[in-house]
Amino acid sequence: MNLYEKIVNREEKVSLIGLGYVGMPIAVSFAKKTDVIGFDVNKEKIELYKNGIDPTKEVGNETIKNTTVDFTSDEKRLREAKFHIVAVPTPVKEDRTPDLTPIESATCTLGRNLTKGSIVVFESTVYPGVTEDFCVPILEKESGLKCGADFKVGYSPERINPGDQEHRLESIIKVVSGMDKESLEIIAKVYELVVDVGVYKAKSIKVAEAAKVIENSQRDINIAFMNELSIIFNKMGIDTKAVLETAGTKWNFLKFSPGLVGGHCIGVDPYYLTYKAEQMGYHSQIILSGRKINDDMGKYVAECTVKKMIKANKQINGSRVAIFGVTFKENCPDVRNTKVIDIIKELEEFGIEVKVVDPLADIDDLWREYRINSCEIDEIKGMDAVIFAVPHDEFKSTIHLEDLGKMFRSSGQMHIDSEAMNEVAATSECITDINGKVLIDIKGIFNRKEAEDMGFLYWRL
Repeated sequence: MNLYEKIVNREEKVSLIGLGYVGMPIAVSFAKKTDVIGFDVNKEKIELYKNGIDPTKEVGNETIKNTTVDFTSDEKRLREAKFHIVAVPTPVKEDRTPDLTPIESATCTLGRNLTKGSIVVFESTVYPGVTEDFCVPILEKESGLKCGADFKVGYSPERINPGDQEHRLESIIKVVSGMDKESLEIIAKVYELVVDVGVYKAKSIKVAEAAKVIENSQRDINIAFMNELSIIFNKMGIDTKAVLETAGTKWNFLKFSPGLVGGHCIGVDPYYLTYKAEQMGYHSQIILSGRKINDDMGKYVAECTVKKMIKANKQINGSRVAIFGVTFKENCPDVRNTKVIDIIKELEEFGIEVKVVDPLADIDDLWREYRINSCEIDEIKGMDAVIFAVPHDEFKSTIHLEDLGKMFRSSGQMHIDSEAMNEVAATSECITDINGKVLIDIKGIFNRKEAEDMGFLYWRL
């Protein structure tokens, strides 16, 4: 009887190391088929799960209450499992080089508790070679076991899309790989327990690692192209969304749209690939160019906001701007590496007071990461501009153009701040004395014509 059969018969357990937006849904899915130990070093998070609370909002409180996952922060419990899945973040450092600290720490923890006959599968996004060249030596050192003889490894890149209730673990083809034929077959069968649409067996671990890192790099480049187009069309006075809708009528036009590209995947993964390429003596041209465009979009949005405020005859220094949405993407509470922060910082450089509204954002992470508190919608009054940065469904269903007028400053005409004007007016349109309500709708959730007919000075990417 091999390991797969023992897992199915509940004679052996599966462990998940890292219970965030990726690891927790995987643990919950496997718990429907087998015995699962869910491990995370964050004791507060474990307590939330034990109390039936889902801070990620990926599966919901009711599912967490009813799951049979054995949540724990005691690393010794990992010794009870034989099939281990490591799903921890892989961020970048300040210099935009890979930060392997989380995966190193998780691998050390697992290594200390690894037993003979185990299989370890890494899901974290990495550059090709990390699993075999970086993680395996750590496992061997910490466990005193030999890879290939005492335990085996594989790699299966995570494809869960946080906040997306349509593309889930069960409905996305799962790429799997193993260090040899035996481990590949077992890993494939174990994942087939929970992935309804089946698995794809990669030729090797490095191939699977490379496939994952280029998935997000490709998307990053395509969005960068859209962002560059939006900058060009903005200068031409052409509406980018209208252009893309028109071009999209052709069957083979790729329907990407401009926007802020943050988070812990698309905004990070390309740096892993280019880092490894540079180690091999190749300096990326397309990938890094796209990344630079996307990294600069928060600053660009802030500058365009200020230009619109100047056109509306607003005094910049001391003005007030409300930003709706601060998470890295819509319908998700995750604020890690959100590019909305770049907008906030740039506006504050102009002396602007910024208020943030985001009912979905994890308020603890928001304060811990950025020292920002989220306001309630009814607190947003007396604004000089309003920015819709993240198109949460909740915003689209509850906030209408008629509601926005009440959020703006009702006082009379304001004078232009000369210092701020000199800084940005060189590339701005002619200043007009219209004293309008500035509405920045980054993703275009409102109807442009309706907004302009209602007197809003409207702008979007």
